[in-house]
Amino acid sequence: MDKAMEESMYGALENVIDPELGIDIVNLGLVYGVNLDDEGNAGVEMTLTSMGCPMGPQIMGQVEHCLLELPEVKDVQIAIVWNPPWDKDKMTRYAKIALGVS
Repeated sequence: MDKAMEESMYGALENVIDPELGIDIVNLGLVYGVNLDDEGNAGVEMTLTSMGCPMGPQIMGQVEHCLLELPEVKDVQIAIVWNPPWDKDKMTRYAKIALGVS
């Protein structure tokens, strides 16, 4: 996968907003990696803010929807991982400012 495609995928994922925090999952630091094979199978490795996140299924549905809007993507597989665990240090400066976190 080339850099432009990776940037397109991350750009699409910036449209997925965590409904509880009101910030996109990329700036929250929830997306650990993306890939796309030659057949159009996209993979996303990500986490959630907590293991019991009630919005997990909704967020995953939005991830799939946003990536399938890219013409190169034919299928999406999402791997939810808990290691490394998410913490506020994974957020971008933008997300920290928006949430008032230092």
